[in-house]
Amino acid sequence: MTAPRLSSSTVDAPDRPDTVGILHLGPGAFHRAHQAVFTEDAGGDWGICGVTQRSATVADRLRPQDCLFTVVERGRDTTSCRVVGSIRDVLFARDEPERLRDRFTDPAVRIVSLTVTEKGYQPDSTVIGQLVAGLRARRERTGAPVTILSCDNLTGNGRVVRARVLDACGRLPDGDALGAWIEEHVRFPSTMVDRIVPATTEADRAVVRDALGVRDEAAVVAEPFRQWVIEDDFAAGRPAWETVGAQLADDVAPYEAMKLRMLNGTHSLLAYRGALAGHETIADAVADGGIAEEAAALMAHDVPPTLTVPADVDLAAYREQVLQRFANLALRHRTTQVAMDGSQKLPLRLLGTIRDRLAAGAVPVWALRAVAAWMVYVAVGEDRHGRRLPLDDPLADRLRAAVGDTREPADVVTRLLAVREIFDGELREHAVVREVLVDAVAELLSAR
Repeated sequence: MTAPRLSSSTVDAPDRPDTVGILHLGPGAFHRAHQAVFTEDAGGDWGICGVTQRSATVADRLRPQDCLFTVVERGRDTTSCRVVGSIRDVLFARDEPERLRDRFTDPAVRIVSLTVTEKGYQPDSTVIGQLVAGLRARRERTGAPVTILSCDNLTGNGRVVRARVLDACGRLPDGDALGAWIEEHVRFPSTMVDRIVPATTEADRAVVRDALGVRDEAAVVAEPFRQWVIEDDFAAGRPAWETVGAQLADDVAPYEAMKLRMLNGTHSLLAYRGALAGHETIADAVADGGIAEEAAALMAHDVPPTLTVPADVDLAAYREQVLQRFANLALRHRTTQVAMDGSQKLPLRLLGTIRDRLAAGAVPVWALRAVAAWMVYVAVGEDRHGRRLPLDDPLADRLRAAVGDTREPADVVTRLLAVREIFDGELREHAVVREVLVDAVAELLSAR
């Protein structure tokens, strides 16, 4: 017998806010497992309207379910299912521009938040265009203050989105007036977000069916751990997120750098090394002793000297916690999923560490080996067993053209270092950088 679809009539739905107070661009799995949960737990009249960007898929999954969805939390030994109701509406931006405009200009909407991945912040991106158009309409209709809250893995994400928005305003006929209004009425706090959210599988949906007796097409999976550090600078109020575990801070930067370089940098190392070795998941890669040693060495030797560690953080304990989280077999976070968008992630996760260590006169061997693994992943496109590895990257064509058909280590390194969208002249021309990369690429190629 087919299970009924999840909806407010088929489950005991949680208490739900009546008013939409947050407009969220990019209500994908991470948002639903992270900010939406924090917001529901915090209470208050802060319903969310999700805006899907590239396709209507998320909207099509949520609408028949009254925007309810399940978070499947997978610990090492336990699994739980929770229905979340903080999302009250969802729309597809491309097909519903007027509804998006109405939401953006509604004074009840006091926060516009984003999870659009690193590539969503390019100066000419659709997202920046949406923000500028929305702020322009808000100024014309109501002038109500609002906060733009980025929740993506970017250094100084609040500052980045503010700069992109103001730069785009400067290209408009009324850009000076709009920019002045934004300076006075809009805030752009920075944040740091952390929770591992792998892609949902049919097995995960089956867990929901067994636990709740309903079919959920919008279920998401997450680890028990969650963290949110927020710069407390809001134009028109916010949910009481600090009462449910979020950390409010005057300066998010130290937490952000620690997470990007320790956790995300190590995640990328495990993804590329693990995928090349034929490991399907990050947990499988951590179980590979040699790869795990490289991950631990990156966090023990290359990254710590580049950090200003927050006073409330024990860095050694944080390092062990990261490896334990990655070793969670229940999550099944695919190496190829983490390997996506490498051209956007490497500068944030690894190249900053490399530059800082070089400036201090040190050679960041482990961070460079992680970059070498990415180079081999791009150049070869298959694992040690001959299985194809997808190159899912906005620069995929550019990278393939750069590498061509060469498999000579020195050529692979030279050609990929020449991709200026990723590597600057300092790294491209650094003799020690080239030497370490060529040796590591040769080692990885010979291990195939």
